[in-house]
Amino acid sequence: MVIDAHHHFWSYDPVEYDWIDESMARIRRSFLPEDLGAEIASAGVDGVVSVQARQVVGETDWLLELARANDFIQGIVGWLPIASESLDAELDRLAAEDKLKGLRHVVQGEAPGFLDGADFNHGIARLSDRGLVYDLLVFEHQLEEAIRFVDRHPGQPFVLDHIAKPRIGENELEPWASRIRAMAQRENVTCKLSGMVTEADYEHWTRGQLQPYLDTVLEAFGPGRLMFGSDWPVCLVATGYREWAELVRGFIAPLSDAEKAAVLGGTASRVYGL
Repeated sequence: MVIDAHHHFWSYDPVEYDWIDESMARIRRSFLPEDLGAEIASAGVDGVVSVQARQVVGETDWLLELARANDFIQGIVGWLPIASESLDAELDRLAAEDKLKGLRHVVQGEAPGFLDGADFNHGIARLSDRGLVYDLLVFEHQLEEAIRFVDRHPGQPFVLDHIAKPRIGENELEPWASRIRAMAQRENVTCKLSGMVTEADYEHWTRGQLQPYLDTVLEAFGPGRLMFGSDWPVCLVATGYREWAELVRGFIAPLSDAEKAAVLGGTASRVYGL
């Protein structure tokens, strides 16, 4: 089974989605399950994991509602106030939601030291007992902080989004490559092959430009700890859904059938419990 481990839905509002700037004007509209259905069919994808795009509890409730109405949505990575005393009450409220697989916070937008915060770490410590994954969204310059964070929670499953957003547009491999290898030494961390084209020039990126980054994460994590993700609809500013899926398939073509199956769905199914 092929799983897209990372995409988003939204009902577009210019205030709530103010990060969609002029350079991303083509995605200034709503993207809903009926839009994604045709995309995954064209790319031979069987199911998806839907990831939060707003940092409000209502986002998680909305995604779960969409998942109940659409069988191809096999899991949700939502948002809850991890650093708040209300976290336990929210987790209790959602305990019966079997499609809630994980949580995420947009750490890439936070000040340095956010992942060192006591309250946030206290909240993360509650997640593994609930069987929830934590999706780690950081830029490459935050990787050292992220490694310290992961080391505080050796029993917590982590998924690193978008290969930690290296500076692809500037063709800078270091220090990202050294830091990503260090992160990969933590066995409780897996990594998504997603969000790469939007770290390059939207109009002029090439597969050759992406290749060193793809090679690095494959070497570091191995196919058993990598998972395909589209980052749809954000990816549409730089590539089509099927085009990205085909690029990933081309990249992993030299692998064994078992290794390809892991990247295209097995890792996501195992880590998220789909």
